[in-house]
Amino acid sequence: MTFTQWRDRFRVWRGHRPFAGGVLLVLGGAEILVTMKAPLPVILHVGMQGLAGYLLPSLMVVCGLLILFNPTQRLFYSIIAILLSLGTWLTSNIGGFVVGLLLGAVGSSISFGWLPDQEPRKSRRQERKEARTETHAESVRKDGFSGAGEPA
Repeated sequence: MTFTQWRDRFRVWRGHRPFAGGVLLVLGGAEILVTMKAPLPVILHVGMQGLAGYLLPSLMVVCGLLILFNPTQRLFYSIIAILLSLGTWLTSNIGGFVVGLLLGAVGSSISFGWLPDQEPRKSRRQERKEARTETHAESVRKDGFSGAGEPA
């Protein structure tokens, strides 16, 4: 398989799921997990450093991966993910120094708002071109050039 074939298949795959939301959610959870390993003077809020401190960002990563690979259940996963993201404020260094919390919240919001069966957007250039051809066709009809076989 060549690179262009792989890229085209990836674009089709990416177009059928909330890709940006899932990736942001995975990045937010990973960022929070990384900040959990920060040295003690860097940690702002110790919180519940036990299981919950590692469990919530790990579940954020899992929800992001599930959104990517099972987009039909994206609404459920995105609701769970926003709750997990907000829960990291208390359990994981103020949500990974707020960066991970924001990435998780934005990613879950994007995933929640994604609509699967939308008509692809047209570029403005393509819309202008279609409008020009329609106005040209109307002007041709008004001038009488389109009526073949009609007397002048």
